[in-house]
Amino acid sequence: MKICIIGTGYVGLVSGTCFAELGNNVICTDVNKKKINDLNEAKIPIYEPGIEELIKRNTHQKRLKFTSDIASSIKKSDIIFICVGTPTNKKNNKANLKYVFDVAHSIKDNLNKYKVIVTKSTVPVTTGDRIEKILNIKKNKNKFDVISNPEFLREGEAIRDFLYPDRVVIGTNANKPNKIMKNLYLPIIKKKNRYFHTSRRASELIKYASNAFLATKITYINEISNLCEKANIDVKDISIGMGLDERIGDRFLRPGPSYGGSCFPKDTRALLTTAKKFRTNLSIVKSVIKSNEYRNNLLLSRIYQIMSKNIKNKKITFLGVTFKAGTDDMRESSSLKIIPSLINKGANVFYYDPSGPKKDFKNNKIKYCSNIKDACINTDLLIIHTEWNEFKQLNFKSLVKNKKFKIFDMRNLYSPVKMKKNNIRYFGVGR
Repeated sequence: MKICIIGTGYVGLVSGTCFAELGNNVICTDVNKKKINDLNEAKIPIYEPGIEELIKRNTHQKRLKFTSDIASSIKKSDIIFICVGTPTNKKNNKANLKYVFDVAHSIKDNLNKYKVIVTKSTVPVTTGDRIEKILNIKKNKNKFDVISNPEFLREGEAIRDFLYPDRVVIGTNANKPNKIMKNLYLPIIKKKNRYFHTSRRASELIKYASNAFLATKITYINEISNLCEKANIDVKDISIGMGLDERIGDRFLRPGPSYGGSCFPKDTRALLTTAKKFRTNLSIVKSVIKSNEYRNNLLLSRIYQIMSKNIKNKKITFLGVTFKAGTDDMRESSSLKIIPSLINKGANVFYYDPSGPKKDFKNNKIKYCSNIKDACINTDLLIIHTEWNEFKQLNFKSLVKNKKFKIFDMRNLYSPVKMKKNNIRYFGVGR
């Protein structure tokens, strides 16, 4: 099939590349000409394991192209995917749909035959209705169907999630686009019953409801971990015991920092504004957001407690600063709140992250180290912030070389019993 992807951010680039890998002819477009030029020179703008290899293979085989000529790309394609960002509007916490509607107007002006217009961007309920209204002018009669096809891609696991999905959700009340989309996804759904057809509005809400539920699981186990610390219980046992119940499951039941990234924070906020629009009270989601925002304060208090409230001029090392492993994404990472607070209290903060240095830290007092050894040597407090695999088997004594150092393991990667045997002062979360 001939596919046009509008927006070459995380979702657009992964989706377009994977559609090409499945044998389709894909044109990825973006208004950002520099990004397109970089992609044509094999410079990949996102950190995602495996994406570079797939892009090179499919561009070489001429199934995948990158261009800033959006109008021409629309005309050449049968299916148009809207994959632009929907960031939070800081004034009212609504999803900013400006870029979605800009794309809709571009499509409106370039419909030369029937096309399926697919919203893959995460958008609030009724957005498809508004896109349809924009496109529905006299010359475009019977030339389009607007459908919803939300993405469920985890950063760091996006290619696997696309090619081996839990489910493919298609929202449309029309038969024609449903048949086209089912045929498009056939290579990755034919072995299992993973294709779910529903209404467009239901499809739009499924994405938000799913992310809000997962954010709730994270927040819930974080709050339970607070209780475990007070009651001298290992939260890991609680997570395992709960997770064995098939109705609950063990995923997203690992305590740690506040949730962050490109999805959970903005989607929970946007869901609340949607509920407000429909005059519905989502008190649980509201509480989740509030608890998550407070999480950083609790972790900061724990750091001060571990250091006996003495952090001035102390070297504090962060292993990992991204919101999760397998990505370079710093959006709403808890490190962006915790580290500046420590620096303001006089700490000397160093960090190492496998995805490289970060421009997100505006404070020039934080120091990036290109390897674990330089980051850890002679540190007073070592904080494991992100669960990268290379942090799971470290010899801390040989790395740190400071007899009085302490470890605050925010991801519970290590055994407290083994740490005690090695005479290392170790602190976990919910332990």
